Amino acid sequence: MTKNKCPLNYTMSLIGTKWKPLVLFHLLEGPLRSGVLQKKVPEISNKMFTQTVRELETYGLISRKVFPVVPPKVEYRLSARGKSLGPILQSLDQWGFEDCGLS
Repeated sequence: MTKNKCPLNYTMSLIGTKWKPLVLFHLLEGPLRSGVLQKKVPEISNKMFTQTVRELETYGLISRKVFPVVPPKVEYRLSARGKSLGPILQSLDQWGFEDCGLS
């Protein structure tokens, strides 16, 4: 297979940044309001958070719902496609748990 057709390369192009797996992982808990989700990834800047969720939405991994209230309420949730990444993200979390000596 050429590099551009590698399945892992494809997957990493969708979720392979510092922030995307973390955002997706926290959405495994269920839908979260924008502010709550951003607080679960405290190191992320506002700009990077916005860019990350927009890309994940563009890729069809999350959906965004805007409620018509003042102040605006935005909620993110995993799409069916995003939920399919759940076992992978949970495996990575478990591996990190075991590797850093927390088990």
